Amino acid sequence: MGTMLPCLKKNPSNSTLMGTLFILLLTSACFTDFQHVNDKNGLVKDDLQYGGSNDSGGVLNSLQARFDMQHIELELKILPASKSIEGSALLDVLVVEPLEEILLDLDSLLIVSKVHLSVKGTGSIPSRFLHVDGKLHVYPSLLLPSQSLVSVNVVYGGQPLKAAKAPWDGGFTWSATEDGHAWITTTMQGEGGDLWFPCKDHPSDKAERVDLKISVPEPLVVAANGKLISSSKHSDGWTTFHWRTSYPISNYNVALNIGPYEWIESKYTCIDGTVMPFHFWALPESRKKAEEALPEFKRHMAFYERILGPYPFRNEKYGVVETPHLGMEHQSIIAYGNKFRRGPHGYDWLHHHELGHEWWGNLVTANDWRHFWLHEGLCTYMQILYAEERQGMMAYHHAMYVDRKRIKSEHTLVPAEPASFDLMDDQVGEDVYFKGSWILHTLRYLIGKKDIEKVLHRFAYPDSDLESTLEGQAIRFAGTQDFIDTVHQVTGRNLDWFFDVYLYNAPLPRLIERLQGAQWILEWEVPEGCSFPMPLEVELGGHVTQHKMEQGRLVLDAETWSGAVLDPQCWILMENRSALMGNPYGESFD
Repeated sequence: MGTMLPCLKKNPSNSTLMGTLFILLLTSACFTDFQHVNDKNGLVKDDLQYGGSNDSGGVLNSLQARFDMQHIELELKILPASKSIEGSALLDVLVVEPLEEILLDLDSLLIVSKVHLSVKGTGSIPSRFLHVDGKLHVYPSLLLPSQSLVSVNVVYGGQPLKAAKAPWDGGFTWSATEDGHAWITTTMQGEGGDLWFPCKDHPSDKAERVDLKISVPEPLVVAANGKLISSSKHSDGWTTFHWRTSYPISNYNVALNIGPYEWIESKYTCIDGTVMPFHFWALPESRKKAEEALPEFKRHMAFYERILGPYPFRNEKYGVVETPHLGMEHQSIIAYGNKFRRGPHGYDWLHHHELGHEWWGNLVTANDWRHFWLHEGLCTYMQILYAEERQGMMAYHHAMYVDRKRIKSEHTLVPAEPASFDLMDDQVGEDVYFKGSWILHTLRYLIGKKDIEKVLHRFAYPDSDLESTLEGQAIRFAGTQDFIDTVHQVTGRNLDWFFDVYLYNAPLPRLIERLQGAQWILEWEVPEGCSFPMPLEVELGGHVTQHKMEQGRLVLDAETWSGAVLDPQCWILMENRSALMGNPYGESFD
């Protein structure tokens, strides 16, 4: 076995509350409610150097680790003429450890004018706040005890960040339709929802439910997450749309889509028999194409349900909304801007991909951005399986060939430490899509198609009882080790060697060939300390045989195997494997 860099491996009661609050109220210094602290004045420790808000994730701040987001209610007016927003955010947080400060994320482009703090069962608490460097520090006049439910009401407004190139760059898109109506969307995955509302911007926490009360000028329509509770027209020419999702939701998935939309309503019967709304919000000029696209989009849904299990948010809806940008996987309201184009395998690849994120990203959510390949790699491979279902193995292998050239593997796919979105984007880049997908492709070679589909289904729904739940019980956080454990459970095999090489080391395996007398010696070269007993297919005279390489080494008779082709169907992700095809899509996608 050849020698490379060292092998890296995986890292492995109410009465008490009332009494505590009463004592603290008596002993605490008097604070002025709504006071805005204009400078740090020693209130922020010197070692807490908070960054701005144009990134998401990374090491979870110790203050934010001590509370969980429960409910977000945004009551906002969207002002297209000034490209600004104004209103309030009401956040309910559950304190899990005593807390002297509530630390929220909110972009500094937005101006906070007022903050009010209250505790359930106690009432208003005097507080002050500091909004600086993308952080909103709220200082209560007392220590907030564990298990207290705290409401933070933030009055704010301003011009939120404009997306330079949505969806790759986060922010608001202030566009216009052909006839001049405002067409507004949000895309926040890389930067976080704090670009437009205060939140805890970390992938390890979700609000349990969200209410959006969004007011827009007529004739604009708001399409957002969950169910439409009401739409109220006002005498001043504005309309307020109240959307609510009762499913846990990541902050970047909370989305606004605003335009002169026409609402195309339809129904879909899920695999478990649930009949759910299946809707499309399209611009008037796109209505006919949107109606024609719905049957195909429902076939996409049927494919995912057949392999992965029921659509996770069927108690609310599945929605697609036309956007001025390419697309984004906003929970229950997929952003769609692909202009009804089909890819090289004859289907709308953009919709198929974003729909896949309802399972990989929204049902099963990476608890740290370093596990981002679980969102994108699994979604990308689902598209490969769909190409196979539609057009057979030739289409499957063609799609894999196309994607292979885009793999760089300059950094480990799963960093050893918590990672921000920017770090993943800068270092790992498109590998989360294409290396992730190729790892599943090679895993399929190793364990078979039947088991790879079992792995995908069980990773989506670890317990079959969860498939019948409708209230969000199946939604969960996961990491790379959870996926590995699922593979082990399904196959009954320990494949740590496989994942150590592909996930935790950057160099891809290399197949080294050499002649030694009459012997043709084949060896896997992987980082020192790693093992890689990957079997190898060899084709000779049109006949393919698979050979074990338990020690990473295979010896063949050179004369007998003269003219043989190694790995003829390109199943194995290796360094000296190159693709012949270019990128048919013309651009990367989310």
